Amino acid sequence: MTATIGTGPSVREGSTAAGGGISSRPRRSRPLISYGRWWWALPAILMVLLIHYVATAGGAVYAFTDWTGIGDFDFIGLENFRRIFEDPKVFGSIKNTLFLAFGFLIATNVVGLVLALALNRTLKTRYLLRVLFFMPVVLSPLAVSYIWKFIFDFNGPLNGLIGWFGAEPKTWLADPALALWAVLIVMAWQTTGMVMVIYLAGLATVPTEIEEAAALDGASTWRRFRHITVPSIRPSIAIASTLMLIQGLRVFDQVLALTGGGPAGATETLATQVYKETFALSNFGFGAALALVLTVIILVFAVLQQAATKDRS
Repeated sequence: MTATIGTGPSVREGSTAAGGGISSRPRRSRPLISYGRWWWALPAILMVLLIHYVATAGGAVYAFTDWTGIGDFDFIGLENFRRIFEDPKVFGSIKNTLFLAFGFLIATNVVGLVLALALNRTLKTRYLLRVLFFMPVVLSPLAVSYIWKFIFDFNGPLNGLIGWFGAEPKTWLADPALALWAVLIVMAWQTTGMVMVIYLAGLATVPTEIEEAAALDGASTWRRFRHITVPSIRPSIAIASTLMLIQGLRVFDQVLALTGGGPAGATETLATQVYKETFALSNFGFGAALALVLTVIILVFAVLQQAATKDRS
């Protein structure tokens, strides 16, 4: 024990002297996360694979069956998909889905960008207004839809307002020519605040020095917006447009609460038709085929949207 205690300081002194008084290679403790590396993420990866992708793939298998939700089923190949492309109701649902998706994409991005530009820097009450415009985003889509259903009612506030101007009251949700537009208004009203926040984050990265220099050089507001602001917020444009397109393609809550797909299928979408075929009519196989078609449509448009908004600089 005496020898061990005696040699300890000498060893440390030798190592210190060899490094000129300071150890050349100090021992560093490895961070805990470095042990195992990606193995730490393996449980989360497995959970995502099992709950999301494996479950989705398992549901897609039923698209090739005639399962009714109870009992056995038989594999029928592509029969469900043949029914889809021969059913005029499905084409009407696809048309309505695309109309709502692209209308939702354009409305939310245009209005959201305008609000972000207006509430970016100069307005004194911009922080209060940002909160007010963002508040609908945190509300339940069903609750918002039922409030708007009351507003669109024949005896509701909207008809009362236009009645003051001498206009005839309208059946906003019962008229096939107006019902789809009413659904689009509710969707855009609730989600525009989120797009505004995305663009506000992008506008915060625009260099004010460049804008001021361009203004001093005589560049108009439109030219500064086109050549300075838009290129700087291109990532925000890509994020906002992709999210809104996907959300528009899978719209369900607003349609179900406002019109239930009516009148006469005028607001029926692929998502609502999947719900009705699967849970109301017990055509689980056909509903799974519709869901698979909707998934493919969302995937295709998401890839195209990413390619269209890709930063090529």
